[in-house]
Amino acid sequence: MSRPARPRALVLAPMRGPGRDRLWSLADVVYDPGAEHRPFRLLSAADLARRLDETGATILVTEADEVAGPVFDRPLRAVAATRGAPTNVDVAAATARGVPVLHTPARNADAVAELTVGLLLAVTRGIATADREVREGTAYAGGVLPYQRHRAWQLAGRTCGLVGLGAVGRAVRWRMEGLGMRVIASDPYAPEARHRLPELLAAADVVSVHAALGPATRGMIGERQFAAMREGAVYLNTARAELHDTGALVAALEAGRLAGAGLDHFEGEWLDPAARLAALPNVVLTPHIGGATFDVEANHAAMVAEGVERLLRGERPAHCANPEVLERSVPAP
Repeated sequence: MSRPARPRALVLAPMRGPGRDRLWSLADVVYDPGAEHRPFRLLSAADLARRLDETGATILVTEADEVAGPVFDRPLRAVAATRGAPTNVDVAAATARGVPVLHTPARNADAVAELTVGLLLAVTRGIATADREVREGTAYAGGVLPYQRHRAWQLAGRTCGLVGLGAVGRAVRWRMEGLGMRVIASDPYAPEARHRLPELLAAADVVSVHAALGPATRGMIGERQFAAMREGAVYLNTARAELHDTGALVAALEAGRLAGAGLDHFEGEWLDPAARLAALPNVVLTPHIGGATFDVEANHAAMVAEGVERLLRGERPAHCANPEVLERSVPAP
């Protein structure tokens, strides 16, 4: 009896490490990650459907391309989104067509947690400003010693309040504890998060937001919440900018209510250089790079490969956004 033909996979997300090798052993792979194009490329649903036709792929691995509409008119056996939640995939359409949608929760938890710590240190110790002074030769301008100008309170002994205690929040927690901080948390879905949000805001010297964005959390940190924070507190957000009211944050910073802020995301993925936020000296801004590590690519490659292998064996994958389709028989490879 002849062996069944290997499936073909169109892989549009960057992959590396043992997971990449494992996936390549399971399928004939067409590898064309959008992140390696200059400029960066994202495919629309129509373009993605054409690409599937060109390659004959029945397994699709994507990070941010639009997986919707005509894509599901193709004979797909599986879609894997290398994201914590497959927000770029029309999961309802996939379910209607019986296509399992795999995803990779917590792939970037450690990476985002590390950047959170980096932003906190950069804000509290004025690292970005001090670096600029050295490069510009202004460290001793005005006859003031930089040692005096950059004095700050240590983090050890202070309280860090985590808003959201999912995978990233938990990864941040032990790192902050390692700095000697007392860590408290607010999360209605985590039993170990014992503080209500108002209590946390009143007690924390550092407020770090790690909640998932949704109808209940959009704008959850606004004027009233910033006013409730301790005077001189530091605000961090390495999740999504839509979780806070940027205007209210700027007002709190300009008024001196908050000592500083560290942000890794902006609405529309871009901050106008002329924005008031960009002019504040006590704010450190990074362009959504929390998950930008090679380890993240290795992590999601391993998770995708394991999920695809399980599907091909007719087994249940660990991370499927529409598990109801798994109740139907999984076709043999």
